[in-house]
Order: sequence, then structure tokens, then C-alpha cells
Amino acid sequence: MANSETVWLVGDVGATNARFGLVSPDGTILHSSTFADADFATIGDAIRAYLAQNGSRQRPGIGCLAIAAPATGDEIRMTNHPWSFSVAALRAELGFERLEVINDFTAVALALPRLGPADRMPVGDGAPAAGRPIAVLGPGSGLGASGLVPAGPRWLPLTGEGGHVTMAAITGRENGVLEWMRRHFDHVSAERCLSGPGLVNLYNALAALDGVPAAPYTAAQITDPATMAQDPLCREATGMFCTMLGTVAGDLALTLGAQGGVFIAGGIVPRLGPHFVDSGFRARFEAKGRLSPYLAAIPTYVVTHKLPAFLGCAAVLASG
Repeated sequence: MANSETVWLVGDVGATNARFGLVSPDGTILHSSTFADADFATIGDAIRAYLAQNGSRQRPGIGCLAIAAPATGDEIRMTNHPWSFSVAALRAELGFERLEVINDFTAVALALPRLGPADRMPVGDGAPAAGRPIAVLGPGSGLGASGLVPAGPRWLPLTGEGGHVTMAAITGRENGVLEWMRRHFDHVSAERCLSGPGLVNLYNALAALDGVPAAPYTAAQITDPATMAQDPLCREATGMFCTMLGTVAGDLALTLGAQGGVFIAGGIVPRLGPHFVDSGFRARFEAKGRLSPYLAAIPTYVVTHKLPAFLGCAAVLASG
């Protein structure tokens, strides 16, 4: 059993940055730092740099890393970065008693039961049903999708590729956008619309439909309030992004029976703030015909916690 002095190493390792931290067993984040992946030849070098930075603190003996890669065995190879490593060898290199490595979106899913009211922003009505599955979607550089299923006192995370389900159109305008995308991609998945690149796809498609030149906007520029104020296509693309996310979130809720709630994580939606709350997301989430009352009872939230993967890592370590 961990005592009050115990600290654990946690990490959230993406293709660009690696965030490391120390947490207590209850998930309290005691310290964190961010490092650029490109500054280190190996992940072990980056972790040792973090531990050296915290030399005066208690040294952890166990840890868990959430990583942007499949985590199905001992050999880990990052999807969009050259780092690769053996979990057993890294554990030995660090001198750790225990080292767990999990997928980064699995970590976000496992964080959900540990979120407090200050870590999430409700969108619309509904109340969570105890002991029912929870769903999570994370639009960022891609579209992550997962769920948590209760198993006694524990939660089991689902590992799938739900971000690649086929995107459905609800309105004529959406159908025109998807028709344009079908001429450019062999499969128009949800991720082709609901991600950073997806926002650019939506904007480019709308510009093509209206017969106007597309500006070379980034996703961050498209969703910037100043840009939206001056460019109606950016405003429409952002609105369509939010509404289409409602379509996919409602589908996931129906598929999983996610009466425990649906959470939106990732890097894009939290930055939209009140614009997302006022968007068509919630209305579209509930717009499922005869099943609309079922969806109306399910709460939806935006994850506002800055480091949810750290909470998920702590949950893995606490589970033994």
C-alpha cells in the first residue's frame, strides 16, 4: 500500500512534446514539465532529464507513461515520431520496480471518473446514470474515441478506432461538403472532418462549394474568434465542426449505451469555450428521432483539465 510520501512518475508523450510529472497515489499532480521530443535521442534520455530536474524531490520507483502509439506489447514504436523502445529495457534503465505504458487516449478515458466539477464543463442538460458506460471523443491532430465499461469496482477502457467511422451528413450543406471530400479521399471518416486537418478540410470544401478561393488558414486560424468575425466561411466551418461532432458523439453514446456521460477531450474543443456551448453540438447530439429522449437524458461535458492523461496514468498505477 502506498504511503503518504509516495510519488509516482507519469508521462504524456506525443509526437512533438513529452510531458512528465510526479503524482501522489490519489492523482494529485505535484509537479510537471514539458520537453521537446526533438531535444532527446531517446525517451529514456528525456525521462532522465526530468528526474534530474527534480533531484531534490523524492525519486519515484514506479511509473506509467501514456504514449501516442499502440501499446499492445513490450516493443513500443511511436506512430508519428522516431522514438521506439522496449518497456522492460526502459524500466531497467530507470531502475524502476514497475513501469506501465498505455495508449494516450486510453489514459484520457481512464481519467474520466477522476475528474471533479472544476475539470469539466457541462454542455446542455442530462445527468449521469451510476454504473453505466462512459464515452469519450478527442478531436486533435486526429480523432480519438474510446469508452469506459464498469466491471465491479473498476473501469475497463475500450481500445478501438472509432474516429475512423464513416462520417454521415444530416443536412444538404453537409452532404455537399462530404461529396467534395469523397473526390479527395478514398474514405471520408469522422476524422477527416473532426480534427485539426478536418477543420481545414471543412473550410476548403465550403470555399469550393461557394466558388471562392480558399485562404491558407490553419485550424487554429479558422477557429480564432477574430478570423471568424471577418470570414463567414471560417465561422461556418467551425459551426459545422461542432454540429458534426454532435452527430458522432450521439452515435457513440447509442453504440455504447453511454448513460454515464459523453466527454469531449483533445486540444481543439476546450479552446472554443463558450462558442462550443452555444453551437449546434448539443441539439445535434440529441437529434436521433425516436431515441431523442434517450440522448436528452445523457450529459455531455468538455474536459477542461490540462493534463487528463496524468490522471489516467495514476488510475492504472492505483489499480495495482
